[in-house]
Amino acid sequence: MQTAATQPPRKMKVQRGDIGADHSVQALTPYKVIGVIVLIILAILFLFPLYWIITGSFKSQQVINAAVPQWFPLEPTIGNYQRLFEKPALTWVWNTVFMCVMGMGLTCITASMGGYALAKKRFAGSRIIFSIFIIAMALPKQVILIPLLKEMAWLRLHNTLWAVILPTVGWPFGVFLMKQFSENIPNELLEASRIDGAGETRTFIEIVLPLIAPGIGALAIFTFISTWNDYFLQLIMLNDTQVLTISLGIAKLQSELSTDFGLIMAGAALGSVPIIIIFLIFQKFFTRGITMGAVKG
Repeated sequence: MQTAATQPPRKMKVQRGDIGADHSVQALTPYKVIGVIVLIILAILFLFPLYWIITGSFKSQQVINAAVPQWFPLEPTIGNYQRLFEKPALTWVWNTVFMCVMGMGLTCITASMGGYALAKKRFAGSRIIFSIFIIAMALPKQVILIPLLKEMAWLRLHNTLWAVILPTVGWPFGVFLMKQFSENIPNELLEASRIDGAGETRTFIEIVLPLIAPGIGALAIFTFISTWNDYFLQLIMLNDTQVLTISLGIAKLQSELSTDFGLIMAGAALGSVPIIIIFLIFQKFFTRGITMGAVKG
């Protein structure tokens, strides 16, 4: 005869309807409903300027200047893009993409190596060097603009895209960000790699880079957007029409044709395409990088 202690536990029967009801009740809590509504409102507010630029690029000048706004182009036209392509718009887009991609790639390479060295290598002056990077982060770019301009002129790089690319490569924030990610690398992995006979280059490529890949993805987006939006540096360093970026090109169209908003919106819509593509490509790494950076250890 089995006692109460030796009897097998009875299986509780749970109706599927009960589970579904409980789940539905949890899914429809007031906090979740309010959160979804707030997110939808914020998404609409953030996407509306982009929507207005894209739809405005297909409107005629009379429709854009009308007293009553037309929320959707009833008679879309591609005349704005035709007039835009009569200008060197594609050259401006190519210059901007080349500048941002080169700056992004070189910054990720140098920042990842510098951050790893400051996080995992102990050498004389490492703390001083890191302190210099922190201080440089606090300095506005306008403070170093004149020395930077003289340096680019001395290197004969003024009025070239490299005059905008090279200052981006030395971005202190990139080194700071990659140092924080590199500190999370277990020292045991690095020691095991050295025991197996791997050199510093192989250890960095095969061990370090895969572990800090989310941080590199986040840094890539930050660098691309920062370089793309650095209108002030581009304005100082670039003068010739053939080396202008899309931002300077749009500003030039605005100065020449101050009332042609359709042409300006067409240029803005064309210039937004590469940055949207880059964000979609690195979105996964960006999200992982932000998540990993929020929790240390």
